[in-house]
Amino acid sequence: MKRFFTLLCLIVILVSCKEETKTEVQAVVFDGISENIKPGDNFFNHVNKKWMDSAVIADDQVGVGAYRFLNIPQQELLKNILQEVSEQEHPKGSVEQQVGDFYASGMDTTKINERGIKPIEPILKRIEAIENVASLTEFVATQIQYGDYSMFAPYISPDQKNSEMNIFHLAQTGIGLPDRDYYFIEDESVQQIQDAYKTYLARLFELVGDTDEKAKAEIVYNIEKQLAESHKTRIERRDVKANYNKMSVDDLDQKHSNINWANILSLLSIKTDSIDVAQPAYYKTLDEMLSTVSLDDWKLYLKANSIGSHDNILSKPFQDAAFEYSKVLSGQTEQQPRDKQMVRRVDQQIGFALGQLYVKRYFNEDAKKRALDLVNNFQKVLERRIDNLDWMSDSTKVKAKEKLFAINKKIGYPDVWRSYDVAIDRNQFFENVVALRKNNYQYNLKQLNQPPNKDEWGTTPSTVTAYYNPSLNEIVFPAGILQAPYFDLYADDAVNYGGIGMVIGHEFTHAFDDQGAQFDKDGNVTNWWTEDDYKKFKEKTNQIVEQYGAFTVLDSVHLKGALTVGENTADNGGIAIAYDAFKLTEQGQDTTKIGGYTPNQRFFLSIANIWRVKMRDEFLRNYVTNDPHSPPMWRVNGPLMNFTPFYEAFDVQHGEVNYRVEEQRIKIW
Repeated sequence: MKRFFTLLCLIVILVSCKEETKTEVQAVVFDGISENIKPGDNFFNHVNKKWMDSAVIADDQVGVGAYRFLNIPQQELLKNILQEVSEQEHPKGSVEQQVGDFYASGMDTTKINERGIKPIEPILKRIEAIENVASLTEFVATQIQYGDYSMFAPYISPDQKNSEMNIFHLAQTGIGLPDRDYYFIEDESVQQIQDAYKTYLARLFELVGDTDEKAKAEIVYNIEKQLAESHKTRIERRDVKANYNKMSVDDLDQKHSNINWANILSLLSIKTDSIDVAQPAYYKTLDEMLSTVSLDDWKLYLKANSIGSHDNILSKPFQDAAFEYSKVLSGQTEQQPRDKQMVRRVDQQIGFALGQLYVKRYFNEDAKKRALDLVNNFQKVLERRIDNLDWMSDSTKVKAKEKLFAINKKIGYPDVWRSYDVAIDRNQFFENVVALRKNNYQYNLKQLNQPPNKDEWGTTPSTVTAYYNPSLNEIVFPAGILQAPYFDLYADDAVNYGGIGMVIGHEFTHAFDDQGAQFDKDGNVTNWWTEDDYKKFKEKTNQIVEQYGAFTVLDSVHLKGALTVGENTADNGGIAIAYDAFKLTEQGQDTTKIGGYTPNQRFFLSIANIWRVKMRDEFLRNYVTNDPHSPPMWRVNGPLMNFTPFYEAFDVQHGEVNYRVEEQRIKIW
């Protein structure tokens, strides 16, 4: 069976020359449709079931298809670049030398394995030398500068009450399982994860020559469990205002006598008289535990954490230990080959250097121009939708439109590229990783007490993603997502508006989801709503919470409606905005069929195709627990059961599984 878009088509589009090419519309074929599944029963399966049944997830992957799994073929393109530049000599400090030598250093597994535990021995000796709580917290603070986080989770970002200034923040941390709930759930699948994690901890102790490794692992696990009790849940952390708690350093020092914040900040080179503590209960518990947990137990905790922070850059036994644990979480049965691992690491740690080479080689500038045109058009469409809302007053509409047109749009790649002031040595992999981590810390530190850098990007250009940042009121569409099935310069409008169009509409709607709606046009958390309007808005988002909370995967695993409400609101709004924009095009006003489908039907078929994803059951189970996005099936079926034009396009009738009477179809934006 043919795929909707083959890898060949993807590469043809990406590798197209920089020369001007006349765009000729080419019909995209929607094949693999399951005619025996009615669109109104399950549109996702109507479009994707045949593909799902035949798609094979590689042993070294957790899923296959579109969305985040499009990064798999992306990695092949990045590998092409890295293999080429790593085999050549380049001027010291050049982008090519940095990424090429970093990649080469990580590919030299013989040298990495020969070194064994030697790279981490100095850290372990420093832990053994800890004599009291003061020296313990000093060790933790020092290690943060090298990317080794344990008890403290600092970050620098805009003050949500004054978005023109970056301030110092602290978040809850201190645990090794994916979420605090994993320490307390008694479900069999979670207990398997707990057991695998304890085995992993024990193995880390064993690998550095410790005895009684199981007992030590239990001590570490119990410390983490105590810390986890103080954590807010993922749903509680969605409360924007409750997770902003700006306090003076003097006040914190009085509250947390064991931590000694003044000394910690000095060691971190942080100059501030106040800190936003996102989850204060965690640091209260940590301070108490510094006096109730023995120093020897804390040293075991730091030892396990420090080894774990470096396990994937040490020799093979450490990497194997990490994989044995992770595969229980993900269902992945084989480790990825070393070249795939290194492509990801280069992209993660020095990705804007690699991104320059990616854009130069693979990105079609015509895609950037076309995407910007679409974004600008969608902005106007959302303005009209706001004007036509029957539940919002005129005064709030004015504020909403002010925010809408203040949104900064970033497309393709940064106007200003980040540089990395790091000397990369192709013979020193461990040291390269640590040096890049330190460079990242210093890069962020320079932004403290400064206005936010509005040229900065939160993702690398090659990544298949998009995002909205409420603090900067910006939407970002990297080069990576400007490709099939999301975007195709040569496809008809129905395909592009149902693909990248939904994504654009989705990101615009994030400015007005349950969290984004609390930020004004400047990125400050302030109330720009009338009291009555905000009450109506909350009632509508609560309908989304209830509707999605009833959806299930893996037969009986319910989605977390309160966790996914922001993304679900954006999905519902995104489809509506994209459809309105499509109807303004020549094809959108026509009825001529292509491949047997009307323009409206092709629009909705494209939506189902961009979420054509198959995941391992283990990965999906943890995805539902931790991810604020709904699983792919419900990113299609959920919004469409609320959208009347879909009913009309496919003649969805009462009695079909996903049919909802008009009054039950949720419309917010």
